[in-house]
Amino acid sequence: MNDGSDDADSRDRLPLRTDLTPIVEAVAAADADAFVTVGDRFDDDLRYLTRFSGPDRAYALVIVPADDAGGRAVCCAPSLFREQAEREFVASARSRSADDGGFHDGVAREVRTERVGNHAGERAAAVIRDLLGGEDSEPTLLVPPSIPHDAAVYLERAGNALASTNAVARARARKTDAEIDRLRRVQCAAVAGMARAETMLAESEVVEVESVEDTDTERRPALRWEGAPLTTERLRRAVNATLADRGVRDAGDTAIGAGPSAADLHYVGDDPIRPGETVLIDISPRGPDGYRGDLTRTFVVDGDGGWERRAYLAVESAREAALAEIEPGVPTKTVHGEAAAELAAYGFDPNAGEGEAGFTHGAGHGVGVSLHESPSLSGAGELRPGHVVTVEPGVYDPDVGGVRLGDLVVVTEDGYEVLAEYPFGIVPNERE
Repeated sequence: MNDGSDDADSRDRLPLRTDLTPIVEAVAAADADAFVTVGDRFDDDLRYLTRFSGPDRAYALVIVPADDAGGRAVCCAPSLFREQAEREFVASARSRSADDGGFHDGVAREVRTERVGNHAGERAAAVIRDLLGGEDSEPTLLVPPSIPHDAAVYLERAGNALASTNAVARARARKTDAEIDRLRRVQCAAVAGMARAETMLAESEVVEVESVEDTDTERRPALRWEGAPLTTERLRRAVNATLADRGVRDAGDTAIGAGPSAADLHYVGDDPIRPGETVLIDISPRGPDGYRGDLTRTFVVDGDGGWERRAYLAVESAREAALAEIEPGVPTKTVHGEAAAELAAYGFDPNAGEGEAGFTHGAGHGVGVSLHESPSLSGAGELRPGHVVTVEPGVYDPDVGGVRLGDLVVVTEDGYEVLAEYPFGIVPNERE
């Protein structure tokens, strides 16, 4: 009996592809002639548009609307990467209908490798002249704000006028079902990493160790796990190993702080972990298709119920208040405002500056191919179905520590869905 799981697995393995129609429409709406961007595999806009993950050197993408409908998209790839570009940029965008050899969004794609010794901006300018026709025209090109300066100079020298557009950011903000699936898978790996870290904290024992303060040596309590001191670096390595076992990369973004370093929003140093101090764990892996996860929890081993307990209750309440506001049409600032108001009700400064005690950042942000992308929960705009955001309120005291709780949620037609659940609790438990 076939339960359909084989078909589902087959669909899951299909490559991601991007609908370029919004870019074509943006060009037409601006009365421009083409869209151009230049970057490499580390440029998230370009990777999103092309689904081409290959070159670590600059290449260009040119998109030109057609007279009737659809358009043309040309990827100016390095010649050594032509086969990969044909596979990832062209073949993966073909219509999956057996009797249709066109492209899924009506935008015809091709790869060009001419003029490989020239700058990517020069190659893009040559493609524009070819597609638009004529040496005497002065086309207007839409470019993303992040286009490299040297590429912009080459395009302008070729007689093109440049106009900035946020069309790519808008397109990236609302995720397709396939993108949400990738995000969910990466977030599940983050859950496994968090479970590993929490279990190690739960299994650790409190011991007395020698500590040097200035010139004095004293014995202070610290945590030991499996016969060796437990430090933030040791915990980070265990988390990253778990992520690797699940096919994702830590991307250098596993941030773990303990005590005062937990007030550092992205701490990646090596500190001893001591009882009674907050241990803030922020896991943000990257999956094979480039999509990110983002999960944060805070724990205390052998706490005394002081500042850290009050901070945890405040942040937990702020998270619930923020989530209660998430639905289509809600201004993003409302989500941040509700979280901030809840923290203020617990006596924490909701508008603290960097390095001050209190709430020092926004309540959350979009997550996709980039760890931070549109929409911002403290910026302008409204929530829409398909937005994927991390909701992560926190409070910090540079002299004591920090508490943050964060989850990745997708905005649905009538509310939200947490992409991968993880338990709460300031006291660590064995989760594996």
